[in-house]
Amino acid sequence: MRGEHPAAPGRSYNAGGKGLRHRDTEAAWPCGCARGGSVFNTWKPMWVVLLEDGIEFYKKKSDNTPKGMIPLKGSTLTSPCQDFGKRMFVFKITTTKQQDHFFQAAFLEERDAWVRDIKKAIKCIEGGQKFARKSTRRSIRLPETIDLGALYLSMKDTEKGIKELNLEKDKKIFNHCFTGNCVIDWLVSNQSVRNRQEGLMIASSLLNEGYLQPAGDMSKSAVDGTAENPFLDNPDAFYYFPDSGFFCEENSSDDDVILKEEFRGVIIKQGCLLKQGHRRKNWKVRKFILREDPAYLHYYDPAGAEDPLGAIHLRGCVVTSVESNSNGRKSEEENLFEIITADEVHYFLQAASAKERTEWIKAIQVASRTGK
Repeated sequence: MRGEHPAAPGRSYNAGGKGLRHRDTEAAWPCGCARGGSVFNTWKPMWVVLLEDGIEFYKKKSDNTPKGMIPLKGSTLTSPCQDFGKRMFVFKITTTKQQDHFFQAAFLEERDAWVRDIKKAIKCIEGGQKFARKSTRRSIRLPETIDLGALYLSMKDTEKGIKELNLEKDKKIFNHCFTGNCVIDWLVSNQSVRNRQEGLMIASSLLNEGYLQPAGDMSKSAVDGTAENPFLDNPDAFYYFPDSGFFCEENSSDDDVILKEEFRGVIIKQGCLLKQGHRRKNWKVRKFILREDPAYLHYYDPAGAEDPLGAIHLRGCVVTSVESNSNGRKSEEENLFEIITADEVHYFLQAASAKERTEWIKAIQVASRTGK
């Protein structure tokens, strides 16, 4: 992923793209071609680029020629897409020729951000407007003295930053969020801007670059529209920091709903590791997602299962590299490490490299100390 600021989870368009998994149901594209009348329903990671009138996808980021292009004029977008019960974060684009194209993001916020911008591009085409998401600084002429990354860190300061609250609206409870007018109030009171109009411009820039995310129907509708300022200076418009652990609960059908306590923690690391089974002692590749507060390490079928295969509660655990496991495999060559939970359950994991093993051990140690 390429972005202007290291802390920003935003995406780049026209000059860049984003890694997504793609599946096609027609014969038009190489990543899902038809042969002998049958369709190969395969999923492949692609570098995807959103243009003003279509979507190009490449086999890898460095390629100069796209593998295919999906025109957006007259297309419809479906999200969430429930066509694949075992795959999470899927959305579908249906062209005017009734060709369906499926994309899978790595996590919820990434999918929602893609859906939001693709819908905006389609709306611009319908209205005869030009959609371009090159650079917030250029598009709204931000002063060069404004450092959005530094401003974002100040806003997140636990003592002097914006206070994250639990807000209620329409029988929903939005946790770890704040209102649009609170953002503008903070910018003005900290002398980051001269007036509320200037604050609105800065807040819109933070939103466009991914430092802020919309929560709730009002703020999401503003982002989906084509208004000059997608950010709302309004006490009923809710927003949150992308790594805050935001979740919505109560009577909601929104995909933001995460009711299980163990899934509420902030994701701090994810990737694939080999895991040894407790019964057969065989090794299988699993996708691991590490969360803190509460500290859990969930592991999934890497093929894309929606629910985790299991969870490791990390509070009070011990994690360390090991010279060999019960089968005598040497960690010096295989990069093994072990997690011992507070209940004295042992897990043996294998990383792809010594560096990756060290990164996982450090991340798990931090989560076990700080997460409940």
